[in-house]
Amino acid sequence: MIIYSSRFYKELENITAFILKDSQQRALKFNDELFLKIENIPNHPLAYPKYKDNEFIRKLIYKKYVIPFEILKDDIYILGIFKKNLWSK
Repeated sequence: MIIYSSRFYKELENITAFILKDSQQRALKFNDELFLKIENIPNHPLAYPKYKDNEFIRKLIYKKYVIPFEILKDDIYILGIFKKNLWSK
């Protein structure tokens, strides 16, 4: 199961609001494509690069954004979303 942190939702809301200033269609497309990518993580979670050399925290790269996630027993915990080096845990 995929679990989304409240931090992820807050950060995504800010990103979406920024894209909305330019185009509602682009904002919707961004969200749709992002969630499709995230939904594929459980199929091969270890195929994604390690985040900060932690075996259980990996990262999905989507466009210019990094989505770190933690691999728990049977779950994937989405920690957040940020633009390259702008996030700290």
